[in-house]
Amino acid sequence: MAKYQQYEEYKDSGVEWLGKIPSHWNLSSLKRCVDGCTNGIWGSEPEESSDNTVVLRVADFDRNKLEISEENLTLRNISPKERENRLLKKGDLLIEKSGGGDKTLVGCVVLFEKDFRAVTSNFVAKMTPKVGHESSFLKYAFSLLYDGRVNYASIKQTTGIQNLDSEAYLMEKFVFPEKEEQAQIANFLDHETAQIDTIIEKQQTLIQLLKEKRQAVISHAVTKGLNPDVPMKDSGVEWLGEVPEHWEVSKLKFVSDIIDCRNKTPEYFENGEYFVVRTTNVRNQKLNFNGALYTDKKNFDIWTQRGVPPAGSILFTREAPTGEVCLVPEDLKFCMGQRMMNFIAHDQSYTNYLFDYLISDCLDRYINSVSHGSTVSHLRVEQVQNIPVLVPPSDEISQIHSHIEKLKLSFDDIELNAKKAIQLMQERRTALISAAVTGKIDVRGWQAPDNI
Repeated sequence: MAKYQQYEEYKDSGVEWLGKIPSHWNLSSLKRCVDGCTNGIWGSEPEESSDNTVVLRVADFDRNKLEISEENLTLRNISPKERENRLLKKGDLLIEKSGGGDKTLVGCVVLFEKDFRAVTSNFVAKMTPKVGHESSFLKYAFSLLYDGRVNYASIKQTTGIQNLDSEAYLMEKFVFPEKEEQAQIANFLDHETAQIDTIIEKQQTLIQLLKEKRQAVISHAVTKGLNPDVPMKDSGVEWLGEVPEHWEVSKLKFVSDIIDCRNKTPEYFENGEYFVVRTTNVRNQKLNFNGALYTDKKNFDIWTQRGVPPAGSILFTREAPTGEVCLVPEDLKFCMGQRMMNFIAHDQSYTNYLFDYLISDCLDRYINSVSHGSTVSHLRVEQVQNIPVLVPPSDEISQIHSHIEKLKLSFDDIELNAKKAIQLMQERRTALISAAVTGKIDVRGWQAPDNI
């Protein structure tokens, strides 16, 4: 923030986290800047003949831009009497009053600046700024509170659901300049955060393009090989097209043992020592322990009667979602939960190629072919067994895997740098908002570049 000036005079706010504030700013509770919280309503099913109203949900919050997203808006039938005091006006602030979870807090606030008629749902309340307060400034002020400063005493946790005590929440102290200065700060932040958001979006686009490129080069390597001059032949599989002439076209069941899970769930124990791998534990080609559940020796013995998946073999999700894979790590005591499968290559040297083949777009193309273009949520065991696969000579298998590993490392480095850039920009965004709305920097003389 070194390039921004500070105010000439400061005073102690008396609020520890706010520290010193500009001497001409006023400290007050949030209830002094908004007309309370008006709860929403869900209404009834929309009717073709009725004059339906948009009902805004927490799902419609764009938490990054602090505004409402217009994707997938919900229409409901709400009578004129029910919407009379709930109808939103431009400049209203919408606050999440119920929801959240272990990693999030209710209290997110977004600005309503739309032209369509709308009310809020049961879990969202509206707050109308009082005279002398600029709604665009308040959205940033509330976002700072939501980003870690919120009065936690106002958050009530009940059976996993968080609820906001709006009366307690609005007692939170904050600082406010005059409305004209609020507007100037908001204009500054609108411009600067838009610049930051553009950079973030470009990095996110880069990451998506990298993922597409990564899959494309893997797919080419596992279906065409590394020699562009090798003679080709028709694979006999429409979606595979031509493959190297000297490669074998086979099916998964002929190159590996395929072990299906038991079609029921083992009993879970808090002190169990055997990890039960479920489909949620296999993501992005890795095994994770998010929401890990464990079972005991008795259940483990029953659930591994078809065999204990050996280290280095492939775990495969048959549904929810279909086609996630990872390699079994060393020294892990586990059994497979429902909808999990295990592939054990007949030739261990083939495992790496098979894994690369399954993370390419070949599996997606196969799923699309057996589902005939419709959405498929699972594969039957026989469909998994009959996945067409290719078998290159052993020396090419090693070369292909080595080539793919180098490509992965290169793509991973670029993606990691992009993610670091996003994190830095997000931190800068938060720091800039904090500095501006608490008076740590003076932007009264700021002008948008186009106006200079």
